[in-house]
Amino acid sequence: MIPDFDYRPPDVPLDILYQDDQIIVANKPAGLLSVPGKLEGREDCLVSRLQAAHWDTLLVHRLDCDTSGVIIFARTKQAQGFLGQEFEQRRAKKTYVARVMGEMAQDSGHVDLPLGADWPNRPRQMVSHEHGRPAQTDWQVIGRTPGETRVRLSPLTGRSHQLRVHMLALGHPILGDPIYATGAARDFPRLMLHAETLGLHHPRSGAWVEFTAPCPF
Repeated sequence: MIPDFDYRPPDVPLDILYQDDQIIVANKPAGLLSVPGKLEGREDCLVSRLQAAHWDTLLVHRLDCDTSGVIIFARTKQAQGFLGQEFEQRRAKKTYVARVMGEMAQDSGHVDLPLGADWPNRPRQMVSHEHGRPAQTDWQVIGRTPGETRVRLSPLTGRSHQLRVHMLALGHPILGDPIYATGAARDFPRLMLHAETLGLHHPRSGAWVEFTAPCPF
């Protein structure tokens, strides 16, 4: 049973990592929607907060509400289209840090499991070899403590909840996940998933640029 979503966005100042006349790169806090929710009371979000400070902010991609970290916005329609293609053509490279349940036996690996919506239990996603879309994730262990593992995750595709479902499929759900974790694994103050780095080509110069937001957990 998925718990009801009680939206309480954090009252924190904007954390802008970089900005110029083409892009704004922000460090999104956990618990804040990237875009407005469909239901009443979910208007407060990162894009609306940025637009209040920078009227020309345009959406390019999203992070889950519970995920923190690097997210990029455009400031012109041309930049928005260029950056959209960086993600669509998989030129953009992202890494995440996660704390997961259990001690992973291997030091690295690759997950290739198609994902699709679990319609009766939305927004839950699931592995579906029949109806799912291709999804691949590389993972590497960066630390182990009793009962948990810290991993760096590199999604090669961008499916909804991809990292959360892939780690669950490996038997190591991400700690603090209100949708996929159960029991003690859910008993954390937040989802332990953070978008640490984002690299892509700058819409004006075409040069490769990388941005980092230090992991807060």
